[in-house]
Amino acid sequence: MKSARGLGSLGGLVYSTEHGRTCPDCRQPLASCTCKASARATPAGDGIVRVARETGGRNGKTVTVVRGLPLDPAALSELGRTLKAACGSGGTAKDGVIEIQGDHRDTVVARLERAGFKVKRAGG
Repeated sequence: MKSARGLGSLGGLVYSTEHGRTCPDCRQPLASCTCKASARATPAGDGIVRVARETGGRNGKTVTVVRGLPLDPAALSELGRTLKAACGSGGTAKDGVIEIQGDHRDTVVARLERAGFKVKRAGG
């Protein structure tokens, strides 16, 4: 059996008949919660965009990977679309990472530097 003091440490109100589900951190309705949205908006990093070539876990296929972009998901998707068009290749933008099929590190680094990012080539 939990004590009354122990119940307060569980995060408080999680549902209200007036607003529905509420955020346990800021105690606002989930529709107007700002604490989680601001945490997701820009990933933490050192401000350097890293461009690498990877083949691991892809059945030997080479992929150019761009990590460390301080962009929200919509802007990341748009930049991914621009980079894929510049390389003439397919790819994806998800979870804060842009993947472009093939080895296009030189093209990607040049485009990102022109866009004003501080870029480093990572890996071999």
